[in-house]
Amino acid sequence: MKNKATPKSRKLTQPRKANVLRQNSSSSALDSSASNLMPSDLMSTTLADNSSASGIISAARELSRQVEQLEFSAPVAFWYNPLEYAWAAHQLYLQRFAQGRKRIIWLGMNPGPWGMAQTGVPFGEINMVKNWLGIEAEVNRPHEEDPRRPISGFKARRSEVSGRRVWGLFANRYASAADFAKDNYVLNWCPLIFFSDAAVNITPDKIAPKDRAHLYEVCDRHLKTIVAETGAEIVIGIGKFAYERARDVLTESSVGGKPVKIGQILHPSPASPRANRGWAREAMIDLAEMGISI
Repeated sequence: MKNKATPKSRKLTQPRKANVLRQNSSSSALDSSASNLMPSDLMSTTLADNSSASGIISAARELSRQVEQLEFSAPVAFWYNPLEYAWAAHQLYLQRFAQGRKRIIWLGMNPGPWGMAQTGVPFGEINMVKNWLGIEAEVNRPHEEDPRRPISGFKARRSEVSGRRVWGLFANRYASAADFAKDNYVLNWCPLIFFSDAAVNITPDKIAPKDRAHLYEVCDRHLKTIVAETGAEIVIGIGKFAYERARDVLTESSVGGKPVKIGQILHPSPASPRANRGWAREAMIDLAEMGISI
């Protein structure tokens, strides 16, 4: 969508309750790569249990409906909703990988321009989505599109580094995407991607305060719904922003009478020097310091 008002078209903290995973001094020399990817055998592998993903699919539809009703002012000029124009791919992702109870939710911030914005899958680097998750579907166009930020779907030629790193780590640790999905689910807190009138990507924390309040209310509520639907015991924020949203939203939440545990790993952005020194290794160290194994 276009803003008509514009000229052109790891370190963890302890919150109120002791449900945040605390780091210790341990470390690990683990590394990870996605060098030997195989397409998922989705039809022959049973996921977490026989529960359908209908609750999460309904929640995603409702989230899409609610964010479609929002308006955004400067500095936002355009915003895209992949849950609308890339719904076919996103629905496949939910049907195949959101079934059953989960141990861990891996929480990202919002779509990247060459990831979920193109494929409809969180951290959805195209090759990983096609070759490991086994998903490819028709992707339409946003209602209004900045020509400098086109949506080409699975025909896009650029690769999202963050998505390649995240799914590459999981591909290295699990036999298949279906095996990963038995205990894990990847979710973006916000489904929208925002651009300035200079076509620069804007993160949700940088939008106007009055717009941010409405967006946070909708996205926070959705996160609570997904934690309840999946019965997740742990939420790992991929980066500081996602961690802070999980901490603020879920501090009082519990599953089976036990507080939901909240932790953080390094964001895989290529803008991070630490991530560029070996993000998979650093993420595994973060997890080890929280006492989490995958």
